Amino acid sequence: MSKKGIPVLTVDVIPGKKCEYLGCVSASCCLSKSLVQDVASNVKNWTVGGELTRYTDMIDDAVNLVTERLGVMAQKMGANAVIGFRLSTTSVSTGAAELIAYGTAVRFPDLN
Repeated sequence: MSKKGIPVLTVDVIPGKKCEYLGCVSASCCLSKSLVQDVASNVKNWTVGGELTRYTDMIDDAVNLVTERLGVMAQKMGANAVIGFRLSTTSVSTGAAELIAYGTAVRFPDLN
């Protein structure tokens, strides 16, 4: 669910619920860490291994950001939910990640 309260769901249908399909919505972002954080993460990776928490935090922030953007875009279309939510990620450069989110904006008549 986005912070503004619009449900963002991975399901493609909700059994027994009728909805109006409004169209595809998508959002993306590209986040990076500073050179210092990138070097620190690489040193940890090369020496002791384990989870690179700075990168985990970066991806978590990106997921939250694109989910929120997706909800806002859907609301602008008159939707009160997004179904079929999916994420895709790529590495656009060293220390940076692009995250793309997409789904279908829908309007459920009985959803407040």
